[in-house]
Amino acid sequence: MNILSRVNALKQKAFEQKSFDGFLVTNSKNMLYLSNTEGASCILIPKKGQNTIYVYGLNYEGVKADGKGFNVELVKRGEKLMEKVTKQVKTCGVKKLAVDALGVEGYRELMKNLRGNTKLKIRNDLVSDIHKVKDEHELELMRRAGELTAIGMNVAQETIRLGIKEIEVAAEIEYAMRKKYSWGTAFESSVASGVRSAFPHGGCTEREIHNGDLVVVDIGAVYQHYCSDMTRTFIAGKPSAKQQKIYEIVKTAHEMAHETIKPKAEAKDVDTAARKAIEKAGYGEYFVHGLGHGVGLEVHEAPTLNQSSKDKLAAGNVVTNEPGIYLVGFGGIRIEDSELVRRRGAEKLTHGPYTLETRG
Repeated sequence: MNILSRVNALKQKAFEQKSFDGFLVTNSKNMLYLSNTEGASCILIPKKGQNTIYVYGLNYEGVKADGKGFNVELVKRGEKLMEKVTKQVKTCGVKKLAVDALGVEGYRELMKNLRGNTKLKIRNDLVSDIHKVKDEHELELMRRAGELTAIGMNVAQETIRLGIKEIEVAAEIEYAMRKKYSWGTAFESSVASGVRSAFPHGGCTEREIHNGDLVVVDIGAVYQHYCSDMTRTFIAGKPSAKQQKIYEIVKTAHEMAHETIKPKAEAKDVDTAARKAIEKAGYGEYFVHGLGHGVGLEVHEAPTLNQSSKDKLAAGNVVTNEPGIYLVGFGGIRIEDSELVRRRGAEKLTHGPYTLETRG
């Protein structure tokens, strides 16, 4: 889907189905998706009139070079962004304006300038509904992001050893991904060891890894703006019988969810498939989060996979499958892959070892 097709798809959803006659885009990832530009302040897409990107001087030339098919409007020093936007809203005759996201101050400023002449409603779902289904070009980039993430995970498995610090492992992971042309990390790399592995978002510290520690490694590379997300759990030394048992339970839950990921599947049912496997083993209360989330330009986007989700999976969605068991004072185990929903099942975009063993 090219840029024009994305804008037209948004217009169809916003104008023909939802009775709006203007859409204001302020979320940076949504602007990137719709215009292929970075550094814009907002984009106004009216039902009638020219699509306009608003940008301050620092980013003007870059946006002007990339923003093909858009009018690029410079916001000069001393000018107020929302005053310029409101002027164009009135010129285009917009009476019902949807906006994807606005902070409190931005909302107040826009409402002040609109003065009741235009109704305003927050509707981020209109954009997210479009970009949760990836086209072939996006999937090429996401496969590469997955490959880079797997490179990082292999390095983690080789680097974890007794006496090394969590933050040192994270540094080696990120360096390896960067060397193979990762554009950065999708989120702060997490290497949580020992009792800290029971914290789902454990992050990294200067803690040394000790014999018998579980080590949960949660990482993601970025390639040409597209994210990946992957988790593996390793152990420094030999696993105990309890550690191995819990690992096998989580692995089974991960496999059950994988088999359930397919078009038209209810997202909550995919979560249930993993949750039942963990509950059956007697650890249900220790699976403390939803199974997963969508991945793309953002590492957390639609659809969501949890018990309260109303989403239904479609071919082209990329979602995470990440069951876990977390025992405070003992440690945690999580296995995660980014998976593409295909017409006949799921394709894993991240590949790596399904074992507690390290190679360090």
